[in-house]
Amino acid sequence: MQIITPSALGSLNSPRFVDARSGPDAYQRYLAEHLPGAIHVDLDKDLADIKPDAAQGGRHPLPSPAHFANWLGRAGITPQTNVVVYDDKNGANAAARFWWMLRALGHQNVQVVSGGLQALKNAGWKLTSEATPSFPASSYPVTPWQLPLADMEEVALAATNPGQLVIDVREDFRYRGEKEPIDAVAGHIPGAVNLPYLQNMDSGGNFLSGEKLRENYTKLIGNIPPANLIVHCGSGVTACHTLLALEEAGLHGAKLYVGSWSEWSRNDRPVAKGTSGE
Repeated sequence: MQIITPSALGSLNSPRFVDARSGPDAYQRYLAEHLPGAIHVDLDKDLADIKPDAAQGGRHPLPSPAHFANWLGRAGITPQTNVVVYDDKNGANAAARFWWMLRALGHQNVQVVSGGLQALKNAGWKLTSEATPSFPASSYPVTPWQLPLADMEEVALAATNPGQLVIDVREDFRYRGEKEPIDAVAGHIPGAVNLPYLQNMDSGGNFLSGEKLRENYTKLIGNIPPANLIVHCGSGVTACHTLLALEEAGLHGAKLYVGSWSEWSRNDRPVAKGTSGE
């Protein structure tokens, strides 16, 4: 299981907690309260290699595997470490990105907390402001990313291929082009369909069951093999939430388009507006 509920955490053997809250004051919020022993990971510095121009890879391009492996080593995480990651966006933001990157290095024992920090609080988990002791540094093995990626050219071809499917996980109003609060251009990739990441969760912000997720995604993709799916969002971060949901649903092999809408919309690519699939 890739997703774990707060109530199930107690059954794990010495998990290493990673706090993936993001935003300009994320580290201060982490210092103020976090799970005992949790290590903070920074979305912009540790989970991305941000470029001056988002047209080159989007707003959150992946860092090199070596960069991420170096952070893991400094955090004392080895391939055998049982890692549990949470954020304060119901696991929908940097926690899912961290999960994808760790799995992409071949790490098996990593889970995302369903419902994130709020669910932990609601379940009675005690937080602390005490500093996390340093863990002995290790050397995490570096490999190329082992999970599938798609670039802009592949996405353009896939969006016109009936045997493939490009899934846009942004909120529906952004997909339809009614409003774009972050990127310069409103709309979506022509041919992409929309299933907002919010639909991976119930009204309380907790992940749906694997069975329900499988039911929802099977309705969307029909007979298209999961390996023929490409998932994107605005900057390649929230898309990982849907990749996590697909994995939990037993639908393996979908590709991540890291550049996502932030890259596509800055490269004079065609833009569509309106309802799903147009």
